[in-house]
Amino acid sequence: MEHWSIEDYKNFTNGNIRKSKYRANKVSIDGHTFDSQKEADYYCELKLRLQSNEINGFCLQPTFILAPGLKYKADFIIFNKDNSTEVIDVKGFKTKEYIAKKKVFEDKFNLKITEIE
Repeated sequence: MEHWSIEDYKNFTNGNIRKSKYRANKVSIDGHTFDSQKEADYYCELKLRLQSNEINGFCLQPTFILAPGLKYKADFIIFNKDNSTEVIDVKGFKTKEYIAKKKVFEDKFNLKITEIE
């Protein structure tokens, strides 16, 4: 009978990495953890756009208060050269909750959410 140490078990299970409900794997880059590879790739694209001076900047996971106790967290907000902003959500799957929050957000702030699929 083989006995495992806690370290062996953690290595076997890869720590406590769990599969997402939507089969996305979390990815860490520059100390930030992203919900999917697609979101991490978009972050890298934004870094390149910033370095090439295409955009003024961007922010990760800005949170917007929609109503008392109701928040929407976007994936990114981009600050463009023309002083406009873009709210970005990288989507693999649109949940009913997301669809409802998107409508409330767009109505309340008069801004469109750009979805990256």
